Amino acid sequence: MRRILIVGAGQAGLQLALGLQSHGYDVTVLTDRGAEEVRAGRVLSTQCMFDSALRTERALGLDLWADEAPRIEGVGVSVAGPDSARVIDWVGRLRAGAQSVDQRLKMSAWLELFAGRGGRVELRRVTAADLQHLAGSYDLVLVASGKGTLASLFEPDGERSPHTRPQRALAAAYVHGLAPRPEHDVQAVRCNVVPEVGELFVMPALTMSGPCDILFWEAMPGGPADAFDGIRDPAEHLRVMLELMRTFTPWEYDRARSGVELTDAGGTLAGRFTPAVRRPIGELPGGTPVLGVADVVVTNDPITGQGANNAAKCAAGYLAAILAHGGKPFDRDFQQAAFDAFWTVAGPVTAWTNAMLAPPPPHVLDLLVAAGGIQAVADRFANNFDDPADVERWFLDPAKAAAYLASVAADG
Repeated sequence: MRRILIVGAGQAGLQLALGLQSHGYDVTVLTDRGAEEVRAGRVLSTQCMFDSALRTERALGLDLWADEAPRIEGVGVSVAGPDSARVIDWVGRLRAGAQSVDQRLKMSAWLELFAGRGGRVELRRVTAADLQHLAGSYDLVLVASGKGTLASLFEPDGERSPHTRPQRALAAAYVHGLAPRPEHDVQAVRCNVVPEVGELFVMPALTMSGPCDILFWEAMPGGPADAFDGIRDPAEHLRVMLELMRTFTPWEYDRARSGVELTDAGGTLAGRFTPAVRRPIGELPGGTPVLGVADVVVTNDPITGQGANNAAKCAAGYLAAILAHGGKPFDRDFQQAAFDAFWTVAGPVTAWTNAMLAPPPPHVLDLLVAAGGIQAVADRFANNFDDPADVERWFLDPAKAAAYLASVAADG
Protein backbone atom coordinates (compact mmCIF):
# COMPACT_ATOMS: atom_id res chain seq x y z
CA MET A 1 0.00 0.00 0.00
CA ARG A 2 1.43 3.38 -1.06
CA ARG A 3 1.79 5.97 1.70
CA ILE A 4 0.96 9.63 1.10
CA LEU A 5 1.54 12.59 3.44
CA ILE A 6 -0.56 15.74 2.96
CA VAL A 7 0.24 18.92 4.88
CA GLY A 8 -2.88 21.05 5.16
CA ALA A 9 -6.57 20.39 5.65
CA GLY A 10 -8.34 22.82 3.35
CA GLN A 11 -10.40 22.28 0.20
CA ALA A 12 -7.58 20.75 -1.84
CA GLY A 13 -5.76 18.84 0.90
CA LEU A 14 -8.83 17.15 2.36
CA GLN A 15 -10.50 16.48 -0.98
CA LEU A 16 -7.31 14.81 -2.20
CA ALA A 17 -6.89 12.89 1.06
CA LEU A 18 -10.44 11.56 0.92
CA GLY A 19 -10.06 10.66 -2.74
CA LEU A 20 -6.84 8.74 -2.16
CA GLN A 21 -8.33 7.06 0.90
CA SER A 22 -11.28 5.84 -1.18
CA HIS A 23 -8.80 4.13 -3.52
CA GLY A 24 -7.00 2.31 -0.73
CA TYR A 25 -4.00 4.59 -0.20
CA ASP A 26 -2.54 4.99 3.27
CA VAL A 27 -2.94 8.74 3.84
CA THR A 28 -1.82 10.96 6.71
CA VAL A 29 -3.00 14.57 7.03
CA LEU A 30 -1.02 17.09 9.08
CA THR A 31 -2.94 20.14 10.26
CA ASP A 32 -2.60 22.62 13.07
CA ARG A 33 -6.32 22.60 13.98
CA GLY A 34 -8.79 19.81 14.65
CA ALA A 35 -12.39 19.68 13.49
CA GLU A 36 -13.89 21.26 16.61
CA GLU A 37 -11.41 24.13 16.56
CA VAL A 38 -12.11 24.79 12.88
CA ARG A 39 -15.86 24.70 13.46
CA ALA A 40 -15.69 27.12 16.40
CA GLY A 41 -13.16 29.49 14.83
CA ARG A 42 -13.22 32.49 12.55
CA VAL A 43 -14.43 32.17 8.95
CA LEU A 44 -11.68 30.91 6.69
CA SER A 45 -12.64 32.47 3.39
CA THR A 46 -15.30 33.55 1.01
CA GLN A 47 -16.14 30.97 -1.60
CA CYS A 48 -18.60 30.15 -4.35
CA MET A 49 -18.13 26.80 -6.05
CA PHE A 50 -19.45 26.37 -9.56
CA ASP A 51 -20.67 23.22 -11.26
CA SER A 52 -17.43 21.89 -12.77
CA ALA A 53 -15.73 22.13 -9.36
CA LEU A 54 -18.74 20.72 -7.52
CA ARG A 55 -18.68 17.72 -9.85
CA THR A 56 -15.23 16.79 -8.50
CA GLU A 57 -16.74 16.66 -5.00
CA ARG A 58 -19.79 14.72 -6.16
CA ALA A 59 -17.56 12.12 -7.80
CA LEU A 60 -16.21 11.32 -4.32
CA GLY A 61 -19.53 11.59 -2.50
CA LEU A 62 -18.38 14.77 -0.73
CA ASP A 63 -21.06 17.27 -1.77
CA LEU A 64 -22.88 16.88 1.54
CA TRP A 65 -24.78 20.18 1.56
CA ALA A 66 -26.60 20.25 -1.79
CA ASP A 67 -30.02 20.09 -0.13
CA GLU A 68 -29.23 22.78 2.44
CA ALA A 69 -27.10 25.39 0.67
CA PRO A 70 -28.91 28.13 -1.26
CA ARG A 71 -28.89 27.31 -4.96
CA ILE A 72 -27.04 30.07 -6.81
CA GLU A 73 -28.42 30.39 -10.33
CA GLY A 74 -26.71 33.49 -11.67
CA VAL A 75 -23.97 36.12 -11.49
CA GLY A 76 -25.03 39.75 -11.48
CA VAL A 77 -23.02 42.86 -12.25
CA SER A 78 -23.80 46.43 -11.20
CA VAL A 79 -21.54 49.42 -11.89
CA ALA A 80 -21.76 52.65 -9.92
CA GLY A 81 -21.68 55.96 -11.74
CA PRO A 82 -21.75 59.53 -10.46
CA ASP A 83 -23.58 60.07 -7.16
CA SER A 84 -23.47 56.29 -6.52
CA ALA A 85 -26.24 55.64 -9.04
CA ARG A 86 -26.18 52.40 -11.00
CA VAL A 87 -25.29 52.86 -14.65
CA ILE A 88 -25.12 49.10 -15.36
CA ASP A 89 -27.24 46.39 -13.74
CA TRP A 90 -27.89 42.88 -15.07
CA VAL A 91 -27.84 39.20 -14.12
CA GLY A 92 -26.45 36.36 -16.22
CA ARG A 93 -27.90 32.89 -15.71
CA LEU A 94 -25.73 29.87 -14.96
CA ARG A 95 -26.24 26.65 -16.91
CA ALA A 96 -25.98 24.69 -13.65
CA GLY A 97 -26.34 25.73 -10.03
CA ALA A 98 -23.48 26.91 -7.81
CA GLN A 99 -23.23 26.98 -4.02
CA SER A 100 -21.26 28.52 -1.19
CA VAL A 101 -20.67 26.55 2.02
CA ASP A 102 -18.85 28.08 4.97
CA GLN A 103 -15.49 26.31 4.99
CA ARG A 104 -15.63 25.96 8.76
CA LEU A 105 -18.64 23.69 8.22
CA LYS A 106 -17.16 21.85 5.27
CA MET A 107 -13.60 21.31 6.49
CA SER A 108 -14.61 20.19 9.96
CA ALA A 109 -17.04 17.66 8.48
CA TRP A 110 -14.46 16.39 5.99
CA LEU A 111 -11.81 16.05 8.70
CA GLU A 112 -14.20 13.95 10.77
CA LEU A 113 -15.18 11.89 7.73
CA PHE A 114 -11.53 11.21 6.86
CA ALA A 115 -10.68 10.20 10.42
CA GLY A 116 -13.86 8.15 10.73
CA ARG A 117 -12.83 6.13 7.69
CA GLY A 118 -9.51 5.27 9.29
CA GLY A 119 -7.34 8.13 8.04
CA ARG A 120 -4.64 9.52 10.30
CA VAL A 121 -4.95 13.18 11.31
CA GLU A 122 -1.97 14.57 13.21
CA LEU A 123 -2.45 17.93 14.92
CA ARG A 124 0.88 19.69 14.71
CA ARG A 125 2.72 22.56 13.10
CA VAL A 126 5.59 21.42 10.94
CA THR A 127 8.73 23.01 9.59
CA ALA A 128 10.70 22.01 6.54
CA ALA A 129 13.11 20.14 8.82
CA ASP A 130 10.16 18.25 10.35
CA LEU A 131 8.99 17.26 6.89
CA GLN A 132 12.44 16.03 5.94
CA HIS A 133 12.40 13.79 8.99
CA LEU A 134 8.95 12.45 8.06
CA ALA A 135 9.43 12.19 4.29
CA GLY A 136 11.39 8.95 4.39
CA SER A 137 8.30 7.12 5.62
CA TYR A 138 6.15 8.19 2.67
CA ASP A 139 6.10 7.65 -1.08
CA LEU A 140 4.92 11.21 -1.75
CA VAL A 141 4.68 14.42 0.28
CA LEU A 142 2.20 17.10 -0.80
CA VAL A 143 2.09 20.59 0.72
CA ALA A 144 -1.42 22.00 0.68
CA SER A 145 -0.78 24.75 3.23
CA GLY A 146 1.62 27.56 2.50
CA LYS A 147 1.52 29.17 5.92
CA GLY A 148 4.66 29.88 7.88
CA THR A 149 8.04 28.67 6.74
CA LEU A 150 6.66 26.09 4.30
CA ALA A 151 5.83 28.82 1.79
CA SER A 152 9.56 29.47 1.34
CA LEU A 153 9.97 25.96 -0.10
CA PHE A 154 8.38 27.12 -3.36
CA GLU A 155 10.23 29.76 -5.37
CA PRO A 156 8.24 32.50 -7.13
CA ASP A 157 7.76 32.09 -10.87
CA GLY A 158 8.62 35.60 -12.00
CA GLU A 159 7.33 35.14 -15.56
CA ARG A 160 3.86 34.22 -14.28
CA SER A 161 3.73 36.63 -11.32
CA PRO A 162 3.35 40.26 -12.46
CA HIS A 163 2.33 41.61 -9.05
CA THR A 164 4.72 42.64 -6.30
CA ARG A 165 2.13 43.88 -3.78
CA PRO A 166 -1.50 43.18 -2.83
CA GLN A 167 -3.99 44.39 -5.42
CA ARG A 168 -6.97 44.60 -3.07
CA ALA A 169 -7.64 44.94 0.65
CA LEU A 170 -10.14 42.23 1.55
CA ALA A 171 -12.91 42.26 4.13
CA ALA A 172 -15.82 39.85 4.58
CA ALA A 173 -18.80 39.45 6.89
CA TYR A 174 -21.25 36.54 7.12
CA VAL A 175 -24.71 37.92 7.95
CA HIS A 176 -28.32 37.01 8.56
CA GLY A 177 -31.22 39.32 7.73
CA LEU A 178 -30.28 40.64 4.29
CA ALA A 179 -33.39 41.16 2.17
CA PRO A 180 -33.54 39.82 -1.39
CA ARG A 181 -32.77 42.08 -4.33
CA PRO A 182 -36.19 43.01 -5.77
CA GLU A 183 -35.01 43.80 -9.31
CA HIS A 184 -34.23 40.22 -10.39
CA ASP A 185 -35.86 36.87 -9.75
CA VAL A 186 -32.59 34.91 -9.87
CA GLN A 187 -30.66 34.04 -6.70
CA ALA A 188 -27.22 35.23 -7.71
CA VAL A 189 -23.75 36.29 -6.68
CA ARG A 190 -23.73 40.07 -7.08
CA CYS A 191 -20.62 41.94 -8.15
CA ASN A 192 -20.92 45.68 -7.56
CA VAL A 193 -18.14 47.66 -9.21
CA VAL A 194 -17.34 51.09 -7.81
CA PRO A 195 -14.64 52.73 -9.98
CA GLU A 196 -11.55 53.84 -8.04
CA VAL A 197 -13.00 52.33 -4.84
CA GLY A 198 -13.25 48.59 -5.45
CA GLU A 199 -15.85 45.86 -5.68
CA LEU A 200 -18.53 44.66 -3.29
CA PHE A 201 -19.62 41.05 -3.69
CA VAL A 202 -22.79 39.74 -2.09
CA MET A 203 -23.46 36.01 -2.21
CA PRO A 204 -25.93 33.58 -0.68
CA ALA A 205 -24.23 30.93 1.44
CA LEU A 206 -24.71 28.25 4.08
CA THR A 207 -23.14 28.51 7.53
CA MET A 208 -23.53 26.56 10.77
CA SER A 209 -26.73 28.43 11.69
CA GLY A 210 -28.30 27.97 8.26
CA PRO A 211 -28.61 30.06 5.08
CA CYS A 212 -26.90 33.44 5.19
CA ASP A 213 -25.27 36.02 2.94
CA ILE A 214 -21.62 36.96 2.58
CA LEU A 215 -20.70 40.63 2.20
CA PHE A 216 -17.24 40.95 0.71
CA TRP A 217 -15.35 44.13 -0.07
CA GLU A 218 -12.41 44.08 -2.47
CA ALA A 219 -11.04 47.56 -1.81
CA MET A 220 -8.43 49.44 -3.77
CA PRO A 221 -5.43 49.71 -1.42
CA GLY A 222 -5.31 53.15 0.14
CA GLY A 223 -8.79 54.01 -1.10
CA PRO A 224 -11.90 54.89 0.92
CA ALA A 225 -13.03 51.24 1.29
CA ASP A 226 -9.61 50.15 2.60
CA ALA A 227 -10.89 50.69 6.11
CA PHE A 228 -10.60 47.43 8.05
CA ASP A 229 -6.99 47.30 9.22
CA GLY A 230 -6.81 47.20 12.98
CA ILE A 231 -10.50 46.47 13.56
CA ARG A 232 -10.80 43.64 16.06
CA ASP A 233 -14.39 44.03 17.20
CA PRO A 234 -16.77 42.06 14.91
CA ALA A 235 -19.61 44.53 15.50
CA GLU A 236 -17.39 47.44 14.43
CA HIS A 237 -16.29 45.46 11.37
CA LEU A 238 -19.93 45.05 10.33
CA ARG A 239 -20.72 48.70 11.06
CA VAL A 240 -17.89 49.88 8.80
CA MET A 241 -18.94 47.45 6.07
CA LEU A 242 -22.54 48.67 6.11
CA GLU A 243 -21.44 52.31 6.13
CA LEU A 244 -19.35 51.68 3.02
CA MET A 245 -22.36 50.04 1.40
CA ARG A 246 -24.54 53.03 2.29
CA THR A 247 -22.02 55.39 0.72
CA PHE A 248 -20.97 53.52 -2.41
CA THR A 249 -23.62 50.85 -3.15
CA PRO A 250 -26.88 52.23 -1.74
CA TRP A 251 -28.93 49.69 -3.72
CA GLU A 252 -27.23 46.93 -1.70
CA TYR A 253 -27.49 48.91 1.54
CA ASP A 254 -31.27 49.08 1.01
CA ARG A 255 -31.34 45.31 1.52
CA ALA A 256 -29.85 45.77 4.98
CA ARG A 257 -32.28 48.41 6.23
CA SER A 258 -34.49 45.85 7.95
CA GLY A 259 -31.52 44.95 10.12
CA VAL A 260 -28.67 42.54 9.55
CA GLU A 261 -26.55 40.79 12.13
CA LEU A 262 -23.44 38.68 12.04
CA THR A 263 -24.05 34.95 11.87
CA ASP A 264 -21.67 34.49 14.81
CA ALA A 265 -18.74 36.12 16.57
CA GLY A 266 -16.34 34.49 14.12
CA GLY A 267 -18.19 35.70 11.05
CA THR A 268 -15.70 38.39 9.94
CA LEU A 269 -12.40 38.29 8.10
CA ALA A 270 -9.97 40.91 6.78
CA GLY A 271 -6.53 40.91 5.22
CA ARG A 272 -4.56 41.22 2.00
CA PHE A 273 -2.03 39.18 0.04
CA THR A 274 0.03 39.43 -3.11
CA PRO A 275 -1.14 37.21 -5.98
CA ALA A 276 1.66 34.89 -7.08
CA VAL A 277 2.53 31.78 -9.05
CA ARG A 278 5.30 29.64 -7.59
CA ARG A 279 7.44 26.77 -8.80
CA PRO A 280 5.49 23.57 -8.06
CA ILE A 281 8.33 21.52 -6.60
CA GLY A 282 9.87 22.46 -3.27
CA GLU A 283 13.02 20.92 -1.87
CA LEU A 284 13.38 19.88 1.75
CA PRO A 285 16.70 20.41 3.60
CA GLY A 286 17.77 16.85 2.81
CA GLY A 287 16.97 17.21 -0.88
CA THR A 288 13.59 15.42 -0.92
CA PRO A 289 11.21 16.98 -3.47
CA VAL A 290 7.68 17.89 -2.33
CA LEU A 291 4.75 18.87 -4.53
CA GLY A 292 2.80 22.08 -3.92
CA VAL A 293 -0.98 21.94 -4.09
CA ALA A 294 -3.52 24.54 -5.27
CA ASP A 295 -3.01 28.02 -3.77
CA VAL A 296 0.36 27.06 -2.35
CA VAL A 297 1.63 27.37 -5.92
CA VAL A 298 -1.09 29.44 -7.64
CA THR A 299 -2.51 32.23 -5.47
CA ASN A 300 -4.99 34.48 -7.27
CA ASP A 301 -6.91 37.43 -5.93
CA PRO A 302 -10.50 36.36 -5.15
CA ILE A 303 -12.02 38.92 -7.53
CA THR A 304 -12.97 36.11 -9.93
CA GLY A 305 -14.05 33.74 -7.17
CA GLN A 306 -11.83 30.89 -8.30
CA GLY A 307 -9.85 29.93 -5.17
CA ALA A 308 -12.00 27.03 -3.97
CA ASN A 309 -12.77 26.04 -7.56
CA ASN A 310 -9.08 25.88 -8.44
CA ALA A 311 -8.41 23.90 -5.27
CA ALA A 312 -11.07 21.31 -6.08
CA LYS A 313 -9.84 20.94 -9.64
CA CYS A 314 -6.23 20.66 -8.49
CA ALA A 315 -7.21 17.91 -6.04
CA ALA A 316 -9.08 16.07 -8.77
CA GLY A 317 -6.18 16.40 -11.21
CA TYR A 318 -3.56 15.28 -8.72
CA LEU A 319 -5.75 12.34 -7.69
CA ALA A 320 -6.05 11.21 -11.30
CA ALA A 321 -2.30 11.60 -11.83
CA ILE A 322 -1.43 9.58 -8.70
CA LEU A 323 -3.84 6.80 -9.61
CA ALA A 324 -2.53 6.62 -13.16
CA HIS A 325 1.08 6.50 -11.95
CA GLY A 326 0.62 3.14 -10.31
CA GLY A 327 3.64 1.84 -8.44
CA LYS A 328 6.25 4.04 -10.10
CA PRO A 329 8.29 6.52 -8.05
CA PHE A 330 6.74 9.95 -7.49
CA ASP A 331 9.85 11.69 -8.79
CA ARG A 332 10.35 15.26 -9.97
CA ASP A 333 9.14 14.40 -13.48
CA PHE A 334 5.87 13.10 -12.06
CA GLN A 335 5.44 16.14 -9.84
CA GLN A 336 6.13 18.60 -12.65
CA ALA A 337 3.73 16.79 -14.99
CA ALA A 338 0.99 16.82 -12.36
CA PHE A 339 1.36 20.57 -11.92
CA ASP A 340 1.56 21.20 -15.67
CA ALA A 341 -1.80 19.51 -16.08
CA PHE A 342 -3.22 21.71 -13.30
CA TRP A 343 -1.79 24.81 -14.96
CA THR A 344 -4.02 24.18 -18.00
CA VAL A 345 -6.85 25.01 -15.58
CA ALA A 346 -5.11 27.60 -13.40
CA GLY A 347 -3.37 29.47 -16.24
CA PRO A 348 -6.57 30.90 -17.79
CA VAL A 349 -7.86 31.73 -14.31
CA THR A 350 -4.67 33.66 -13.58
CA ALA A 351 -4.88 35.59 -16.85
CA TRP A 352 -8.55 36.45 -16.27
CA THR A 353 -8.00 37.45 -12.65
CA ASN A 354 -5.09 39.71 -13.49
CA ALA A 355 -7.21 41.34 -16.20
CA MET A 356 -10.10 41.94 -13.79
CA LEU A 357 -7.79 43.61 -11.27
CA ALA A 358 -6.83 46.27 -13.81
CA PRO A 359 -9.05 49.16 -14.90
CA PRO A 360 -11.40 47.79 -17.58
CA PRO A 361 -10.25 48.54 -21.13
CA PRO A 362 -12.79 49.88 -23.67
CA HIS A 363 -13.69 46.48 -25.12
CA VAL A 364 -14.56 45.12 -21.65
CA LEU A 365 -16.75 48.15 -20.96
CA ASP A 366 -18.47 47.49 -24.29
CA LEU A 367 -19.16 43.91 -23.23
CA LEU A 368 -20.50 44.93 -19.83
CA VAL A 369 -22.81 47.51 -21.39
CA ALA A 370 -23.98 45.05 -24.03
CA ALA A 371 -24.81 42.47 -21.38
CA GLY A 372 -27.45 44.84 -20.04
CA GLY A 373 -29.39 44.53 -23.29
CA ILE A 374 -28.37 41.13 -24.65
CA GLN A 375 -29.04 38.23 -22.30
CA ALA A 376 -26.68 35.93 -24.18
CA VAL A 377 -23.74 38.21 -23.31
CA ALA A 378 -24.74 38.32 -19.65
CA ASP A 379 -25.12 34.54 -19.57
CA ARG A 380 -21.75 33.96 -21.18
CA PHE A 381 -20.06 36.20 -18.63
CA ALA A 382 -21.77 34.37 -15.77
CA ASN A 383 -20.70 30.97 -17.08
CA ASN A 384 -17.08 32.08 -17.31
CA PHE A 385 -17.00 31.52 -13.54
CA ASP A 386 -17.63 27.83 -14.23
CA ASP A 387 -15.43 27.67 -17.34
CA PRO A 388 -12.74 30.35 -17.02
CA ALA A 389 -10.91 29.10 -20.13
CA ASP A 390 -13.73 30.61 -22.21
CA VAL A 391 -12.52 34.15 -21.46
CA GLU A 392 -9.67 33.64 -23.91
CA ARG A 393 -12.19 33.09 -26.70
CA TRP A 394 -14.23 36.29 -26.29
CA PHE A 395 -13.39 38.46 -23.27
CA LEU A 396 -9.68 39.20 -23.00
CA ASP A 397 -8.88 40.11 -26.61
CA PRO A 398 -10.42 43.27 -28.15
CA ALA A 399 -10.74 41.77 -31.63
CA LYS A 400 -12.43 38.62 -30.34
CA ALA A 401 -14.74 40.72 -28.18
CA ALA A 402 -15.78 42.85 -31.16
CA ALA A 403 -16.34 39.78 -33.32
CA TYR A 404 -18.46 38.19 -30.58
CA LEU A 405 -20.60 41.29 -30.13
CA ALA A 406 -21.10 41.52 -33.88
CA SER A 407 -22.19 37.85 -33.98
CA VAL A 408 -24.76 38.19 -31.17
CA ALA A 409 -26.08 41.42 -32.67
CA ALA A 410 -26.54 39.64 -36.01
CA ASP A 411 -28.40 36.83 -34.27
CA GLY A 412 -30.90 39.38 -33.08
